[in-house]
Formats: sequence, C-alpha cells, structure tokens
Amino acid sequence: MGCTRRRDDWRCRPTPLRAGVAFVPAHTIVGDSSASKLALVLHGALGSGTNLRSLATKLAKERPEYRFCLVDLRHHGDSQGAPPPNTLAACAGDLAALIAQLGQEPEVIAGHSFGGKTALMFASTFPGRAKQIWVLDSNPGSQEPSASNEVIRVIQAVRTTTTPAQDRAQVVAELTAQGLSTGTANWLATNLQRTAAGFEWRFDLDAIYDLMLDYFRVDLWPVLESGAGGSDYRVVVAERSDRWLPENRARLEALVAASNTAKLHVVPNAGHWLHVDNPAFLLSLMASDLY
Repeated sequence: MGCTRRRDDWRCRPTPLRAGVAFVPAHTIVGDSSASKLALVLHGALGSGTNLRSLATKLAKERPEYRFCLVDLRHHGDSQGAPPPNTLAACAGDLAALIAQLGQEPEVIAGHSFGGKTALMFASTFPGRAKQIWVLDSNPGSQEPSASNEVIRVIQAVRTTTTPAQDRAQVVAELTAQGLSTGTANWLATNLQRTAAGFEWRFDLDAIYDLMLDYFRVDLWPVLESGAGGSDYRVVVAERSDRWLPENRARLEALVAASNTAKLHVVPNAGHWLHVDNPAFLLSLMASDLY
C-alpha cells in the first residue's frame, strides 16, 4: 500500500536518510497548545509514544501549564527510516532535532525503560538543557545481554513470525507458540500494519536489535552520580521490578543517601510496567513533583 501522507512528509521516504542527517522523530502533543512548559515522554523498547498517552493526558489535566510530547523513538511507531548508527547517542540527537523543531526547551524529560536510559543519555550529551529527568524503572548501568532477557526473547520471537500474515490473529498465535504471554503478543501486534500483501511489521527489527545492544553496553551511572548539568534527577523503581539486581538497587540507595544529585521513588504494588500496574500512584507522584 502506498504512502497516503503528503509527499514532503519524511515518513513517505522510501529509503533511510543518510548518516549524519538530522532525524526528527514522529510525535504527538497532549495538552493545551498554549501551555508554557514542555515535557518529552519516552516509551520503552518495541513500544511507541501511545504507550504513555493515558498518563500524559491525566498529567495535562493535573498540570495544565505543561504540554506533553509523546515521542516515537527511532525505528519505533511512526519513526521509521532513521539513519545509522542506531545507538542511545543517536536517540539523544534525535531529541535535540525534535526540540529544535518544536522551538522550545523542555523543562522535563521522562522515559520508561529504554526511554529512561535515553533520557539519561540526553542529559549526558546535552547537560542542563532539561531541568528535570524522570527515569521510570530503568537500570542506568551496563548489562550483559543474554537469551533469557525479556526484550531479547521478544525480538527472537518476532523474528520467527511469518509475514506478510493474513491477519493479526495469525501473528499472535505464532508469538504465543514461542512462549510469549497473550497480553504481550497482542501488544506486539499493534506494531503490525496492513499492506497490499497482508500484515507486516512496521519496525526495522535489526535496527531495534542494534539499539538494544547499545542500551545494554552503555553505562550511565556517572550521569546520576555527577548530577550532570545540574538537572533534578528522579529515579522511579517499581516495587516488584525485575530490572534491578540487588547490587544495583543498593548502589542507587547509597547514591541517593550520600548526595542530592538524585531522588528515589518506589511505586508500590507494581512490576516493570508501573504505569499499568499502579497508574494512580505514578500520576500522583509526577503531578506533585514535576518541575
């Protein structure tokens, strides 16, 4: 199916942009267009900006001085065709290009999981440009990727699917046959798009895999420990999170106790998907503590 958007829309380009060309990610604005403050909201791996729309919509009502920009990070959602390299640093550069297009510096950048580490990379690359950084259940350190890691398992399961598919149900069945939960399979299926040949994945899985390898490789503890740029760092950990080894959690607690560069918030009765498991608590926390 051909592109139905304007000819000058970057999402209609048939080939990726050249390396070094600024890439402005797709995005949606939630809140009053006349709001004086801007917050960028970043999703996790294999997601899109819509994952956090409910939270942003409610925050806009609680904090009407803010408009919230829901970003589709490169190779996610409608942000297809980004040039290499596919790294956290490139994601941070994309955000800088987006900010330039919006014409307003953000008071806040909030990111969940992969998006949280992207927010830290932005703070490292462009220190002080955001007054407050929210890291939602995202381990800032480097990790050794393994086949048992949830995101790696999901990527491998997606690789096994047969596309073009006749319908989404076929893909969901193939994903659950690979051991994914029905909920995860249905969520992934939102990334399928209808083409003339059938349903196909809209993301570049190889590019996302490269992003994840860099996510695991990069150590951003120094950003929190140094308080890069003088920003206010808020690290939010889900009570039942599986993303923090005991030694990582101890390091975070020691950092918070020894300095004022970061604050720790724990969301009770929540796993990694804290905005789904306990949305009321997260909303109350962010509504009261946004810069």
